[in-house]
Amino acid sequence: MKRVTLTLAFALLIAPMLAQADAPPLSPMPSDAEMPFVRKATTDLQKLYPTAKDAEAAGYQRYTNEDKTGAISYADGNWTSSDADHPSQLWYDAGGRLLGADYSVPLSAAPPVLFGIDPARWITFHAHVHYGLVGPGGTTIYGGTGGAHFTSAGGSISAPTADQLVAANVAKSASDVRFVFPFPAIWDLEIWILPNPNGAFAESNPNVHPVVPPKSGMGM
Repeated sequence: MKRVTLTLAFALLIAPMLAQADAPPLSPMPSDAEMPFVRKATTDLQKLYPTAKDAEAAGYQRYTNEDKTGAISYADGNWTSSDADHPSQLWYDAGGRLLGADYSVPLSAAPPVLFGIDPARWITFHAHVHYGLVGPGGTTIYGGTGGAHFTSAGGSISAPTADQLVAANVAKSASDVRFVFPFPAIWDLEIWILPNPNGAFAESNPNVHPVVPPKSGMGM
């Protein structure tokens, strides 16, 4: 899981699961069958969304801090990816350079058979909520929530609101909430677009250097 750096409780809530937990791990290098999709995604996304500003102009919204791999994630709210040109998420470094992408489809019983990608590469995410709060000096505090605490306070995982974040003691007031959106249960495929000597499906990329060194433990 490259993109999302979370508190431990939240990480356990939405932690991705391998599509085939008992299968031998796949090589992070694309297979011959997977290479056409990887090549097309790499070529097309570098033209369509080379910078974070291009992603924002196309409707993608930042929703995370930089994670341990140096990636900052942007989502467009469309969780069904139809082809290589339409990832559900894009990742950029702190300088706005395109790093990678997520492709997703709604969660079903079996992993997707799409794009020539081995089904075992798809992971699952449970439904949860992401939000941005007003931070000091005009900054945004990015976070996520879900589970019993949020729902017991009247929160809706599928249709969260600023008032629900206040009720769950996530935000002090609704005016402090810059955005809130549902992250549905999905099958998800992560791919590096920036050339990666470890492979397009590797956990990290030695060509990316986080601005903030990773800390022990996890936090938004």
